[in-house]
Amino acid sequence: AGAISSLQRQLEIQESQLRRIKSEKETLEKKLRERENQLQAMTTKFCSLRDERKHEELMAMLERDNCSLRELVTEQESKLAEQSELIAELQGTVSQLQAEVLSIRNHIQKQERAQEALQSQAEELRHKELQSRVVLECLTSRFERYRSKVIQATFGMAGSKMPQAELLDEEVLEALQKVINERVELHQLLKQKGIK
Repeated sequence: AGAISSLQRQLEIQESQLRRIKSEKETLEKKLRERENQLQAMTTKFCSLRDERKHEELMAMLERDNCSLRELVTEQESKLAEQSELIAELQGTVSQLQAEVLSIRNHIQKQERAQEALQSQAEELRHKELQSRVVLECLTSRFERYRSKVIQATFGMAGSKMPQAELLDEEVLEALQKVINERVELHQLLKQKGIK
């Protein structure tokens, strides 16, 4: 944006110089026409003069002035062409930079949209993680209650001793399996004896 602004300032300066040169050219052309008109008038006037020498000197002087003015006009036209070419180059550079700025802005907008999408996904994942944590804590609590009840049921029977240390899940399963096996054996024994 700074480069574009600088180039636009240069462009304005060049256009101002171009306008000044055009104005100078118009002024010089006007003077040239006036001198040519004067020359024509003097030519007409001096046609009637007898002194041919003075007439020729005056004509030569006017011709030199006209030649000088033509050279000046040619020089101004050359400068005008250079300024026009420079302005065209600057306009091309400005257009190129504006296109690059537009491309960068589009890229930034795409990046911002992608970032917003990622932030939305991250927020959704955080929400799901929180829900999962709540469900996990609920399940963990229910499992612990169930495990506690299994331990109480397994070791709370007559003749069993409640463990003092923390039991592993395998130890709880072994003790529960042992109780189930004993119940099955007792049931078989009672069945054999005919006791319901």
